[in-house]
Amino acid sequence: MKFVDKLVFDIETKNSFDDVGGRENLKKLEVSVVGVYSYDKDEYACFEEHELPKLAEMLRNTRLLIGFASKRFDVPVLEKYFNFNIAAIPHYDILEEVEAKLGRRIGLGILAEANIGAGKSGHGIEAIELYRRGEIEKLKTYCVNDVKITKEIFDLICAKGELWIPQRNSSQMRKIEVTYKEPEESPQGQLF
Repeated sequence: MKFVDKLVFDIETKNSFDDVGGRENLKKLEVSVVGVYSYDKDEYACFEEHELPKLAEMLRNTRLLIGFASKRFDVPVLEKYFNFNIAAIPHYDILEEVEAKLGRRIGLGILAEANIGAGKSGHGIEAIELYRRGEIEKLKTYCVNDVKITKEIFDLICAKGELWIPQRNSSQMRKIEVTYKEPEESPQGQLF
């Protein structure tokens, strides 16, 4: 099988860390929606929990997952929904790359405002409230907006190899080198 697509993704959950007894119970969180951008199809999609088999098909054909804090949050939450090892898919986590260069974490909204002039439309807790109120279309819009922001930041990394980082307690910005290099081969190892 040839893995060709690159997917930018983000998940939202039905519940919070407080609902599952803390961050150490991350894997007990349940997915409400998963937003995805496919580079091959040049389109966005959003899947509700009952539609995750469709997402599984996309994942089986991808050579790269791109996300923000996705290795430490999205992938561990998603693992229980698939009968293959999603963590084996090659993965570029923007937050992980920035944190390695910066020595600290930074929020997606702050990074987006500094680099693409657009911020997030809300916060994860608001997404949980949208789910609880049954406002699924608003939830999907929120999730896909995060995917769009993540994609634009990734595209900027690919094009320029750098990002602007706002400095704490200051109006100053610092430029850091953040790069992505296409691998020559992208085997998915122990995926299936």
